[in-house]
Amino acid sequence: MTRQPSIATCLWFEANGIDAARFYVDLIDGSRLLSRVPEGANPMIVDFELAGVPYRILNGGPHYKLNPACSIAVTTPGQAETDRIWHALIAGGGAPGRCGWLVDRWGVSWQVFPAAVATLLGADDRQAAGRAQAAMMKMSKIDVAELQAAFDGTGG
Repeated sequence: MTRQPSIATCLWFEANGIDAARFYVDLIDGSRLLSRVPEGANPMIVDFELAGVPYRILNGGPHYKLNPACSIAVTTPGQAETDRIWHALIAGGGAPGRCGWLVDRWGVSWQVFPAAVATLLGADDRQAAGRAQAAMMKMSKIDVAELQAAFDGTGG
């Protein structure tokens, strides 16, 4: 009998990945730390799930750096959850990017999008969708009301 492989995205950290993993699982609903880590320990490998999706952090030293070519995409139900997650991720040394992207204090890139983005940008009315997309291109954190206004032709 062949055992099915286990698959997870692995993020290379220089060190202290356990701090990031604990932060992430506290931030994202339905998440959990899979590794058993004694308080104060800094294990080489940390396994966790974000909303049921498996991840692994490898504390591998300074040889490689994280970059935006790999990001974690979070689709939120609305503006309040977008704001909560966005602000938590940029707090303590993170940096906002463009169009819903940001980098957290550990160097992990994230995309934080309200579900409305896909609806507005994928609408059959391509002119309205284009207005919404043009508005989004000027944003850092996504503002659903502003996107909707652009889509409706009533905003900038």
